[in-house]
Amino acid sequence: MSFNVGGIDRILRVIVGLVLISLVFVGPKSMWGWIGVIPLFTGLFRFCPAYTLLGMNTCPMKKS
Repeated sequence: MSFNVGGIDRILRVIVGLVLISLVFVGPKSMWGWIGVIPLFTGLFRFCPAYTLLGMNTCPMKKS
């Protein structure tokens, strides 16, 4: 498995994931907040299956 999420994209995914999960405990207390697990995990593992399907990659190019 190669990385396809990098930099700003990764940071934003983790922040959005944590905010959505926090909505389960604070605020409207809706179960929809658990959807934040998806961006949180994709940010932490630096891999997004949807990016693979779409042929996208936000990781910087490695110099050889």
